[in-house]
Amino acid sequence: MNTTFEKYLDAIDKCLKPLPTSERVDIVKEIKGSILEMESENLSTEQILTRLGKPKDLAKAYLGDLLAKENGFSWNRFLTVCAFYSLVGFSGLFVIPVLVIVAPTFILCGVASAVLGIIKLVDYLLHLNIPYVDYIGFQFGNTALSPIPVFILSLITGIILFLLGRGAWKLLITYCKGISKTKNNLSI
Repeated sequence: MNTTFEKYLDAIDKCLKPLPTSERVDIVKEIKGSILEMESENLSTEQILTRLGKPKDLAKAYLGDLLAKENGFSWNRFLTVCAFYSLVGFSGLFVIPVLVIVAPTFILCGVASAVLGIIKLVDYLLHLNIPYVDYIGFQFGNTALSPIPVFILSLITGIILFLLGRGAWKLLITYCKGISKTKNNLSI
């Protein structure tokens, strides 16, 4: 048996950690026997690995069969479910509302900042004297910037705010997908 198969069996063993050691050893021996049998049929390493599939999927199949046999109450399963939903509940109270508010707010502020900078520049260049445009700008202490630096800074600020909002939105989606994936992988 070559090192590829040893690594494969180690990966399966790691995926079967929820099981007691004796059951894990039996499963690994059974898979090893299947590998040796396929080697005796002169199948290549790639063909054997293709037939067996990914270690994680094979381990899930074994875990699913064994968990389906257990119909009784288990404290371990109960505590796992309680811990998962407690963690998701408490983190969801903070993470989801903050990201739902922050993401669109930053995106809208980023767009508004860029648009207002453009309006200020157009008003200055074309001498339109649009009402309230004089209030658009950046001020550092007693120094107020002229319209061209205001335009540049408003574009930079707009881009930064837009990217922060987009990042917060992606983080929200990643968080929700991660929770969903964890729930699906949770063996109850």
